[in-house]
Amino acid sequence: MTIFEKSLQQHVETFDRLAAMEASVAKAAAVCADAIAKGNKVIFCGNGGSAADSQHIAAELVGRLVDDRRALPALSLTTDTSALTCIANDYGYDHVFARQLSGVGQAGDVLIAISTSGNSANILNAVEVAKSKGIYSIGWLGKDGGKLAHQVDWPLIAPSNITARIQEVHIFWGHVICALIEKQLGYGNWESA
Repeated sequence: MTIFEKSLQQHVETFDRLAAMEASVAKAAAVCADAIAKGNKVIFCGNGGSAADSQHIAAELVGRLVDDRRALPALSLTTDTSALTCIANDYGYDHVFARQLSGVGQAGDVLIAISTSGNSANILNAVEVAKSKGIYSIGWLGKDGGKLAHQVDWPLIAPSNITARIQEVHIFWGHVICALIEKQLGYGNWESA
């Protein structure tokens, strides 16, 4: 079996297990849409590929996914290199997201904490800040969910132990959640998309 064939087989097997998670993903989207409808925002954070996913999905909400609509309030804590390097230098890398969230997060916001292992110290610290500020936390996780599965308010755990497959699930969830948010807020013609 080639690398391509093996990767495709793993992808299909993982995605075949996702149907059972539809209601859980819909709840995550409903929480985000409700926060936006009340004037709050969705905040993302993650490391490495999860940082890219944070930026990607925040951009889908601020920009658009399918149809033109108003910008929706979302941001990623992974984009400001000055803040990231200042906080890492002065407080340590474990605090790069928590420190930012303590400054920009408000009660009623939603934090989407992305970690394939569920054990990233800087994500765990951000979730602690979220709890202290009344920010609802959703985990996009993998493997067994790690420590974050027990700390976030709503864990979504990708049904795989393979990092690449977990990341593929996370970006799928991101697009579906954006679509559901748009639909709940009355935007987009998803039946024809």
